[in-house]
Amino acid sequence: MTMKLLIVDDSMVIRNRIARLCQDMRLPNLEIVGLAGDGQQAVALAEQFRPDLVTMDLTMPKMDGDECISRLATRLPETRILVVSALSDKTTALKAIKKGAQGFLHKPFSDDELVEALLELMR
Repeated sequence: MTMKLLIVDDSMVIRNRIARLCQDMRLPNLEIVGLAGDGQQAVALAEQFRPDLVTMDLTMPKMDGDECISRLATRLPETRILVVSALSDKTTALKAIKKGAQGFLHKPFSDDELVEALLELMR
């Protein structure tokens, strides 16, 4: 079964890196349905494509990741969210998980760390 992924990060470099890593042979059933540079764009794309998985940055313009997680968790409760953020303190991670995220990956991350985190969410 193919799972749909939405990549959300204000950095095009990070969005492209995550998209490239999704071509990894360990992730054969992953289809990227959208790339968003801010939370508003992410909510619109999520409502349009109903992704199974979302990678979510926390620090973004227009709508931050916390607000975006809250909205997605309410509107698409079956969507699993992996926070990918440079904010690494436990309080930030717990807050994101309380709002509806299922995982947290700290930037900078290795290729293997991202692949493993996505595989964990796909299970």
